[in-house]
Amino acid sequence: MSATQSDMLLLLLGIAGVLLVASLAGYILQLKLSPEGSNAAIENLNARIKAWWVMAILIALACVAGRIGVLVLFAFCSFAALREFVTLTNTRRADHWALATAFFIVLPAQYVLLWTENYGIFSIFIPVYAFLLMPIIAVVRGDTQHFLVRIAEVQWALMICVFCASHVPALLTLEIPGYEDRNVLLIAFLVIVVQSSDVLQYVWGKLFGRTKIAPNLSPSKTVEGFVGGVASATLVGAALWWITPFTPVQAGLMALVITMMGFFGGLVMSAIKRDRGVKDWGHLIAGHGGLIDRLDSVVFSAPVFFHLIRYWWSAS
Repeated sequence: MSATQSDMLLLLLGIAGVLLVASLAGYILQLKLSPEGSNAAIENLNARIKAWWVMAILIALACVAGRIGVLVLFAFCSFAALREFVTLTNTRRADHWALATAFFIVLPAQYVLLWTENYGIFSIFIPVYAFLLMPIIAVVRGDTQHFLVRIAEVQWALMICVFCASHVPALLTLEIPGYEDRNVLLIAFLVIVVQSSDVLQYVWGKLFGRTKIAPNLSPSKTVEGFVGGVASATLVGAALWWITPFTPVQAGLMALVITMMGFFGGLVMSAIKRDRGVKDWGHLIAGHGGLIDRLDSVVFSAPVFFHLIRYWWSAS
């Protein structure tokens, strides 16, 4: 067994251990406080734990499958997220060609460029070429009603759901001296730290939260939860330095950056939901809402994480 495989196995066993403890705690709480399913908070907690199991297993299988598994998983995530985003936009019949292009040409092309490891095109394909292509396709239909809003929404959807999300598997393309064939662990680091931050902010907020940090955007988020969650997730990141090319201090600083980006990403996506008048982006994941509800933190942190590593650690 290679060093990468042994580290991945150790990491997966640790995640499984945490989920087992969470499942046991949820089971005990249900027996004591919600034997007939009457406690909504306990039922929601157990639904979330079950969803975490499913998500952890899917990501683990993708990582074990290697590069193609990771690309397929995140291509599917981009497709599902893009679908959720588009359902909340003001698109009209005249936008159908542009939407078909986004789903069946732009999205697959982005992941093909990742497969070929063509960073020069991958990094500008959506921000430049798709940005220009979408309004051209839409305008030939001749519908000018709310044209700017409609096109901006589709461009935003592509940037968030495809471009930003694709930076997670893009981590596999980085050439880091002394870290060859271990890049999949960077994906594990990113996902674990960002998701830990979300969970720990929720826990700290429930235990000590008093001061609302953004009541108009996310009433459940508090200053205490934010500080406690980000600080705790930063420590988690520092403790995971051994799966990265970073020192413990560097791992902690990277964790701090991506948890901050994840937090503000969550606020931005919450603002969009409030503007659209919905609670969740969808209902794909029981207990978690839609896929974007789980990806919002990751998609905002992934590009920053990718480019920090590319600039400071990568040889490419």
